[in-house]
Amino acid sequence: MKIKDITLEKRYIPLKTPFATALRRVENVEFVRVHILFEDGSIAQGEAPATKAITGEDLEDIIHSIESVKTKLLGLNAADALRKLHQTTIGSSAKAALDMALFFQVNRLDIEDISTIKTDVTISLNGVDEMMADAKKALSEGYDILKVKLGSDIKHAIDVTLRLAKELPNAVLLIDANQAWSVESAMEYLNAVYGVKIELIEQPVKADDLEGLKRITEASSIAILADEAAFSLEDVKNIYTLNAADMINIKLMKCGGVSRAIEILEYAREKNISCMLGSMLEGPISIEAAYKLAFAYRDVIKYVDLDSPLLYAETPSSVGDFAIKRNQIKPKIPAKSEAAKIPILA
Repeated sequence: MKIKDITLEKRYIPLKTPFATALRRVENVEFVRVHILFEDGSIAQGEAPATKAITGEDLEDIIHSIESVKTKLLGLNAADALRKLHQTTIGSSAKAALDMALFFQVNRLDIEDISTIKTDVTISLNGVDEMMADAKKALSEGYDILKVKLGSDIKHAIDVTLRLAKELPNAVLLIDANQAWSVESAMEYLNAVYGVKIELIEQPVKADDLEGLKRITEASSIAILADEAAFSLEDVKNIYTLNAADMINIKLMKCGGVSRAIEILEYAREKNISCMLGSMLEGPISIEAAYKLAFAYRDVIKYVDLDSPLLYAETPSSVGDFAIKRNQIKPKIPAKSEAAKIPILA
């Protein structure tokens, strides 16, 4: 079935509280939703959020990129359109929105293990006391995996970490510096938190400083996760070859969609690289696409960072084919289903 039309709309979802990292501070999830209309009247949808601080794309950039390739896709079937899309050079987030809409028209992901997956929940960058209050509230509500956003003030970063470890010993701590540290600051942090129970440290230095990332990885007893340094499969291969990080964070908006994320996941499976499946602040359609990957590749994905719906002002009880209870995600399966292998198809 051929593509008849492609239309776009801007969408906004307010957050419970402002989301703050070393790179940005926002109060709403802002994204573009794409609708692909086929000749039989069916519609496929995808989404891309404003990700200026990471991918260089705001909403207008995403819209412009999609509009620029629209005529190349009209009249093609989904499979041909998907191939044509990845021959273009538009931004990765715009490409991801189109990719996820097209991918699930011609492919499906089979889920063999439908047991619950947990996502972390983000603790935004604020003053020490405010971050502690947010973390304690999250833990009291059942969110036990905390992704803690830290900034360039290394004393603040150390204070927050030590207090969290001392006062919340049952919390799983994932530390995210969002490129805010120098190698020297990272070493100071590692020395200060030595022996503290921390699962990982994400992207401590600038994305292009692979040598610095490698130095930190070699010095650290805590797993180092590459995020902004790992957009594409080529980036991941380079990081692996250099031994620059222990783990990789895969995001649809960085790599260009579901099809490209699968390429990275297959490589990670081959090379035995543990991954985080992450996200920006995203809308429900793009988060659902990532949920599908989280279940289909749970042998590769060690950590899930898909908490956007938990941060919405009104937390949904489900997203598409997935039910959400606190930070627990599970496919919706028919009560009488006897299938051991559950196809999740958009």
